[in-house]
Amino acid sequence: MDQGIIQIYYGEGHGKTSAALGNAIRKASNGQSAYVVQFMKGQLDTEYLTRLEPEVKVFRFERCSEGFDALDEAEKQEQKQNIQNGLNFAKKALVTGQCDMLVLDEVLGLVKEGMATEDQILEVLQAKSLYTDVILTGRDSLPRVFDMADNILNIVPEKV
Repeated sequence: MDQGIIQIYYGEGHGKTSAALGNAIRKASNGQSAYVVQFMKGQLDTEYLTRLEPEVKVFRFERCSEGFDALDEAEKQEQKQNIQNGLNFAKKALVTGQCDMLVLDEVLGLVKEGMATEDQILEVLQAKSLYTDVILTGRDSLPRVFDMADNILNIVPEKV
């Protein structure tokens, strides 16, 4: 069995989530399992993705349909707790080896939005077992998280 890697898709371009999901599907097609934990996706329809279960499982912990900026303080605190639950779930999945690949979709934007700290994301990554692949997506660069990565792909539009 190959040693797992940490891979990052980031930048202003479109396709980061699609690339990560493609990797999860490829992992599933090889008889392995993948978890996708999505952050800050609003009311994205995940009905299609549920058809990929049990090999690819999608988890969303946010419960609000509005953007974070539109929430009042109580709702913001509730959303922050939901995000923390998602990070804790991801860490547990890595510690227990529940999946062969873990995708943390839009996790890189949590720090900029004040929903998590870079240290909290690092703590999740440090729980990675030897053979689990982890993919992180988002627009933002997190220097210490990037230092842990094996592969970093900056998705930049060339023509808009």
